[in-house]
Amino acid sequence: MAAVYHAVSVQPPSTAPSAAEQPTSSAAEQTTGAPPVSPGSRGGRTLDRSIVEGPIARAVWRIAWPTVLQNAIGGLQGIIDHAMVGHYVGYTANAAIGVSWQIFLVVIVFISSLFTGMGVLVARFAGANDVERVNRTVYQAFLTAVVLAVGIMAPLGYMLSPRLLDLVNATPAVRAEALPFLRTMFLYSVGMLLFFMLGGALRSAGDARTPLRLGVCLTVLNIALNVVLITGPGPFPALGTRGAALGTVIASGTVSAAALWMILSGRLVIHFPRSMSWRPDWSIIRALFRFGLPAGIQGVAMNIAGVLLLRFIGALEHSAEAQAAYAVGYAELFSLITWTSVGLMGAAAAVAGQNLGAGHPDRSARAVHIAARIGLGVAATIGALFLFIPDYLLAIFGLEDPVVVGIGRQLLRYLSVSGFFITVALTYTGGLQGTGDTRSPLYITLISQVALPIGICATLQQLDMLTSAGVWTAILVGHFTRCVLTVLRFHQGHWRRIPVDISR
Repeated sequence: MAAVYHAVSVQPPSTAPSAAEQPTSSAAEQTTGAPPVSPGSRGGRTLDRSIVEGPIARAVWRIAWPTVLQNAIGGLQGIIDHAMVGHYVGYTANAAIGVSWQIFLVVIVFISSLFTGMGVLVARFAGANDVERVNRTVYQAFLTAVVLAVGIMAPLGYMLSPRLLDLVNATPAVRAEALPFLRTMFLYSVGMLLFFMLGGALRSAGDARTPLRLGVCLTVLNIALNVVLITGPGPFPALGTRGAALGTVIASGTVSAAALWMILSGRLVIHFPRSMSWRPDWSIIRALFRFGLPAGIQGVAMNIAGVLLLRFIGALEHSAEAQAAYAVGYAELFSLITWTSVGLMGAAAAVAGQNLGAGHPDRSARAVHIAARIGLGVAATIGALFLFIPDYLLAIFGLEDPVVVGIGRQLLRYLSVSGFFITVALTYTGGLQGTGDTRSPLYITLISQVALPIGICATLQQLDMLTSAGVWTAILVGHFTRCVLTVLRFHQGHWRRIPVDISR
C-alpha cells in the first residue's frame, strides 16, 4: 500500500500495579472529567504505566519498535504480492494492484477515520488510568466498524468499482486485472478494518507487541495463501490478481477473529466484559467522529490526490510503463520508509496522548521529537539503497522492460530525498493527532498534498510540458511543504489545551 497519501492511522505490561498507578493524579482527573479507575478491576491485563512515568525515550522505543517492525512486515506482504504477480502475470498486474490499492484506500481511510478518534480517546484515558473508559471506547469503535464495513463499504464498493477505475485512466489490460481485485477487497473488507482497529486500540493503550504478533501471523498466512491462489500449484487454479485479493481478505479475517477471541477471553489489556450492551453509546460515537472525521477527510484528500496523480501519469507518453514504475517504486519500495514512518506516527500518537492524559505535556513533546529522529535514520538508510542499487530493487518485482526500469530509476532518485520530509511530517502528525488536534493535519494536507502537487501537474499539462520528472517533482514539493507546516503547527502548542471527555 502507498502510505504517503493515507494514514490509517497500528507490549504486555512488565509489572503488576504499583502505588503510582492508583487514582491520585489531579491532572488526570481534570483531563477526563472523572477519577480514574484502578486497573485490573474489569478483567484483562493492566495498563503499562511506564509510558507516563518512566524514561520518555524508552517509552517511545517500547511502542515504536514493535509498531515499526509490524509495518515493515506488512509492507513486505505487499512487496511479495507485487513480485509474484509481476513474475507470473506481468507488469500490467503490478499496475492493476497499484491502481486498485490507491482507489481502495480512498474509501477505507475514510471509513477507518473513527480509529483515529478512538486512538485519541484510548490514549488519553489510558494515560489517566481509566480502564473502564478505555474498554467502552474500543467496544463502541468495534460495533461501528462492523456496521460501516458490512452495511456501506461492501455493497457500494462492489457496485462502483468499474466507475472508480475509469477515474484513473486505467488501460483496458490494467482494468481487466484490477476489477476483480478491487471488488473482492470491497466485499470482504471487514476483516482488514477490524485488524486496523484492534491493532490501533492496543497500541494506544500501551500494548504494541500483541499487534506485532498478530501482524506477523497475518503476513505469514497471507504469503502462504498467495503462493497457492496467485500461482495455482498442483490442482489449484491460478487466480492471478484476484488470488492476491483473496489471500489478503482471508488472512485479515482469520487474524481479526483470533484477536477478538483474545479480547473477549480477557487475555489482553483491552477487554470486552459480557455485561457490555450491544446498543450504541452516542456520546462515545460522537467523540469518535469529532476527533476522527478530520483525519478521515485528510486521508480521503491524500488518496484522491494519489488518484489524480495516477490520471496525470496515465496521460504520459508511456502511461502503462509509468504506472507500473509508480506502483512498484512509490507504492511498494517507498513504503519501506513510509510504513516505518507510519509506525513511528502511531508510537508518537500513543505516547504523546497518554502523557497528555497524565498531565505531562512536556513529555508528549519530547516523545514526538525522539520519534522523528528515529525516522530520519531509517529514511537515510533506505534512501541510500534507492540511489545506489535501484535496478536490483526494481528487478525484485520482475520489472525488466527498459522503459519501465528507466522511469523507475528516475522515480527512486526523487524518493530518496522525499523520504526525509515525509518521515518528519508523519511523526509530527502523530503528535498532533494523538493529542486531539486532528484538524490541523487536515488543513496542512489540503495545501501540501492536494493543492500543490495537483496544481503543479495541471499547470505542466496545460503548458504541454508534463513528464514523469514533473510528476515526481510535484510529489517532492508536496512532501517538503507538509513537513515544514506540520512541524511549525506542532511547535505552536495548541494541542496542549484540547479537552477530551465522554459521559459515564
